[in-house]
Amino acid sequence: MSARRRLTALALLTAALLARPAGAADFVPALVYATGAKFDKSFNEGAYEGAERFKAETGIAYLEYQPQNPGEFERGVTALIRRGASQIAAIGFYYATPLKDLAPKHPDVHFTLIDAVVDLPNVESITYKENEGAFLAGMLAAMASKSGRIGFIGAIDIPLIRKFSTGYEYGAHYARPDAQVLLNFVGVTPAAFNDPTTAGEVARSQLIRGADVLFAGAGLSNIGIFDAAKMQGDLAIGVDANQNGLYPGSILTSQLKRVDTAVYESFMAGKEGFWRAGMRELGLKEKGVDIAFDQYNAPLVTDDMRFRIERARNAIIDGQIVVPSKP
Repeated sequence: MSARRRLTALALLTAALLARPAGAADFVPALVYATGAKFDKSFNEGAYEGAERFKAETGIAYLEYQPQNPGEFERGVTALIRRGASQIAAIGFYYATPLKDLAPKHPDVHFTLIDAVVDLPNVESITYKENEGAFLAGMLAAMASKSGRIGFIGAIDIPLIRKFSTGYEYGAHYARPDAQVLLNFVGVTPAAFNDPTTAGEVARSQLIRGADVLFAGAGLSNIGIFDAAKMQGDLAIGVDANQNGLYPGSILTSQLKRVDTAVYESFMAGKEGFWRAGMRELGLKEKGVDIAFDQYNAPLVTDDMRFRIERARNAIIDGQIVVPSKP
């Protein structure tokens, strides 16, 4: 090859390298799941689906870590960074405390925290207006209830879960002012998100007290609530992912919390060089929350119910209805 051809080839190679997105060659995304099962048909599985979508579209593989308890967070994140992770999505409010200590030690790593806020220059915090989606779920529960008494079962009593229960109660009373809402929790630690047995017992106690639609806001523990409702011939409401198909005919709807979209968009922003620290809160307007309608719950929802839900959704988006986030 002549010197002139070698120079031409080198120039073309240099141009090709410069044309790639900045930092793309060194971009290594990673995912730290919430404690519990990876394929939980809920929060974790949504995060997994978002990462898989990113992988399918870009061809970039991602690293992952599954802690058994929140105390394993720092060890897992440190291991991911040693393996080359340049951006890490952490799924769970209980990672906020360890992340406050860990993120400053790795200023070149970008962290995306879902469900809590950490104000640091290398942390993106994504939260949701769960109360807005729960308002629609509460409306539907009140309209479907025969007894006029419905229930909410959360994993633990924390502000995050209270956003769900508050929106649910306000939505129920908006649709049916005389509705009664029972409120109980599965436990007092994050282990309550992975305790279907206790959740089933709590569900049966609400059913005995006359509730005939139960909102299950308890992660993997939802399975115990779904089982109890099905055995009694009553209805349940899923959360985070579309769980309508798990018990067709027994799940009235599912409140969607688009963790999949958050993970996908965060990874894509990192790849393209547009990732930014700061806080984002996603509600109905941002398509971060909603409730699910599909072939599995179609027999349970009348046209009038759908009409009233759509009208309320639009009113919330337009600001005509402001859904409280605290009791």
